[in-house]
Order: sequence, then structure tokens, then C-alpha cells
Amino acid sequence: MPDLPTPQNAAEAALLSECWDAVLSYADLCTSGSAAATLLATEAFTHGIDELRAATAASKSTGTGRRALRLPRIPLLLASVRTVAGAWETNGLGHRLDPDLRLWLHSDKAARYIGPPLHRPLALRGLRDMQEPDAVLLWLAEVESLPLSAVARRLGLDPAAASSELAQVRALFRDRCHRNHIDTPMDAYCRSYARLLDAVTRSPTAETPEDLSRHLARCVECAEAAACLRLHGGGLPAALSSGVIGWGGLAYLERRRRAAEAGMIGGRTDAAVDTGLNEGKPVRPRIGRTGILVTAVLVSALALTVSLMPFGGSKGGDVSAAQGESTDGQSLADPGPSFPSGSESESESGSGAGSGSRSAGSPAVADSTSRPAGNSDPEAQGESSSPAGKQGGAKGGAKGSTKSASPDCRVKYEIVSEWPDGFQATVTVTSTKALATWSLGWTFKDGQRVGQMWDATFTQNDSHVTATAADYNKTVAANGTFTFGFLGSWTGSNSPARDFTLNTASCQAAG
Repeated sequence: MPDLPTPQNAAEAALLSECWDAVLSYADLCTSGSAAATLLATEAFTHGIDELRAATAASKSTGTGRRALRLPRIPLLLASVRTVAGAWETNGLGHRLDPDLRLWLHSDKAARYIGPPLHRPLALRGLRDMQEPDAVLLWLAEVESLPLSAVARRLGLDPAAASSELAQVRALFRDRCHRNHIDTPMDAYCRSYARLLDAVTRSPTAETPEDLSRHLARCVECAEAAACLRLHGGGLPAALSSGVIGWGGLAYLERRRRAAEAGMIGGRTDAAVDTGLNEGKPVRPRIGRTGILVTAVLVSALALTVSLMPFGGSKGGDVSAAQGESTDGQSLADPGPSFPSGSESESESGSGAGSGSRSAGSPAVADSTSRPAGNSDPEAQGESSSPAGKQGGAKGGAKGSTKSASPDCRVKYEIVSEWPDGFQATVTVTSTKALATWSLGWTFKDGQRVGQMWDATFTQNDSHVTATAADYNKTVAANGTFTFGFLGSWTGSNSPARDFTLNTASCQAAG
């Protein structure tokens, strides 16, 4: 396996320490095993470092002292993962990659990232057009899901002013995306909606006209534009991750949010080394190459462990709500209006972008019946064998009170984000018994439609939806928890799903 490049200065040393776990996390989504993930991350990191060195040299050679506009370092390295994965596929190493990623690499969606600049995803163009310090602030807060206080420390900002700074940067990103949308070659029908789309997405109270909603449901490019232009509603993180990263963007976002919630995002938080804010000031490396590599590997292992572990517990059958909140109040949300069903569902559902976190926890099916009170074996009823435990026995032959079996399956259905014509939901299931595979069904009361899903594949027949396990999370342990998420559309009302079944057996909804 190739070695990571030797840091040439303090900035590159900090880059390795801060970004390696992010690169490895995305590489793990893109590959079929941990060994391939480490290899892909190493090659991608080397490719990204070479690109950054070349850009820095070119900037110095111009003599202007002004940096060329480019992606922040973390998304630039994630793009390198995508580039190296494409090279693997071309050079006969595609068997190392996730099967859905291989399909995506041969699709028109992947071609957009290397095609004419004006046809590339709007979020990618908007982020690239921002000055790097602004773009770094936006990416760390929205996609890496770091608490704003931690972002401020990392970038050397005044913590008291960080919130207003982020609001200004969000508005700046919207402005860049709006300009790029206007400059995008589009047919007359799409262009007729451009001004209306700008007006509707500016106000959180504006209603989306029905004809515009129908258009957004059919046009991928306009739906992407709506997601980037709508700053309210919590959809900006998903718009950024999907547009900049591409395949696996939503799954990567969820992994980083989980790791940030658990405090496992690595890297220094006391300097602005990766932003250019302290450029020109000599900084001595704090640790040598060996220490950097050891630290990076340890941080990566811990971050991946958190993103892969099942969230939730089995005590009392309750399900953890770890996916419902984030440390700074920022929850994972879908970009604005719902995407057309054909935009990403083929690549996101069931693995890849739909890979979400490769959790090992999960459910099982069983009969949830109580044992008869007259059973002669008190231990079988879960009673204490001590004298104190027998003193509470009921008259008439029963030596203790009957205890009902706890539910074998509990479901927590949570609407994470909602906007006028769409929503994002997370489903967390806990089971008391092991299962070789799983299939969760439910019914929508108000006729909602699922558009795309990650960590599972889905089918929908009228109001009934069935989510089926992906290859990597179908085997589950007793008392395990598994989670998947989806984007949906609604009209009129958006009541929570009901009538859950796990492998056709009834499953209790958690309150």
C-alpha cells in the first residue's frame, strides 16, 4: 500500500491531522471492504495533496498574492476520492468499489462533475466561487456538523460573532448560486421559472405555486437550484453534500453528523492553518511525521467506530434518538423542495449514497405474547428466586406477579425536516432478537410518496411502503438497532407513518 505523502510544512501536517478521518469515512462508503477503503483514502489523499501543492505554486508564480478560487480542503480531498475511484474503475480495479458507485461512475450524473463548467452541479460551482475562508466556514458548520464554537476556534474567529458571520456566509453562498443559476444554459421553459424560483426561495413564508412544484418534481437542475437557494428549512447541509460530493453525499453527511454528536471529529481546533487566515506567519510543526500518522489513524478509527456503531439501546425496548438532534441544533435535512424521483434514487437507494452509515445493529421478528400466570416455574416468569421475591406472591397458587414480555420490535419515526412540498424522515428500529435480514413496512395516512432512500431500498404501492435491508446491514444482532432515512413529498397534511411491520409481524411505534 502506498504511503501517505510526507508533510512539507505545518499547514500540510495540520491538513493530515484534520482531514484524514473525513477522507477515510467517505472512502469507506465507496468501497467493498476496510482494506480497500484505506487504500482508496491513501491514494486520494496523495492526489489531493499534489493538487494543493500545484495550486499553491501557481498562485505564488503569478506574484499577485491572491489565492485562486477553489474548493475548501476537505471537499477537495473528498473530490479526490471520487476521482481516484473513477481511475480504479477505468483501470480494472472496480471490484474494490461499491457496486452502486460503479454504476454511478458510468452515468450522466458522474459526467456532470468533469463536464463543461456551466453544467456542473450548482452547489459545487457556488462553493468554488467563494473565497476560501468563507467556504471553509460554511463547510465545517453545515456538512462536517461541527459546533459553531469549535468552528470558531479552528478558524480563529470571535466566538461571539461566529453566528452572524455564518449567516453572512450563507447569504453569500446563495448569491453565488443564484448568479450561477442565471448563467446556466437552460431551455426557455426552465428560464421562465428562474425569477419565480428566486422569489419563492427568499422568504420562509412564501408558498410554492403548484405549477412550480410540478416543474421541480420533473427537472433535476431546477430542483438542485431550489435546494441551494432556500436557506431556511434546514436543507442547506444536504444541498451542499449532495452537490459537491455527488455519490454518497447524503450518507457522508449523516456519518459526519453522528461523529460530531459523539465528539469524535478529529483535528486541531486552535488554529486557522487550513484556511489561509494565518498565512505568512511561521508556524513550527508540533509533532513529527510518525506522530501525525499515528494520531490520524487513531482519530480515524474512533470516528469510523462511532459512525458504524448502532445508535440506541435495548433497555426497556427504547430506541435512541441520536439521529434526531445535533450538538449545535443543526439537524440533517433535505434540500428545500423534493427532488425528482429519478435524480438520485438509483444511486442513493440501497447502498452508496444510500449507504448512510454501515451500522451493524438491527431488528428481529418474534411473537410478543405474555407467559401464563400459572406457570409453575417462577424463574421462567422472570421472578426473583429470593425469599423477598416470593413474599409478593398472589393467593390461589401463583407465587409471583406475572410479567409481560417487552415488545420484540420498536420503531421511532421522526420527521427531521419539512418544507412546503417535501420532507425528510429518519426511521430507527430496535429489536430484541437477531435476524438474518429485515424488511420494514408501514402505511402513510395522507398519501405521502417516498422519493429516495438511504441505508435501504424501497417499494411503494399506493400508501404502503416497504423498506428492505441493504447488503451491508441486513444481518443484525439481538437487541440491535438499525436506522435508515428517506426523502418524501406530501400535499395537504404530513401525518407520521403508522401500522409498522417487521418482516410482516407487527412492530410497536415508540412514543
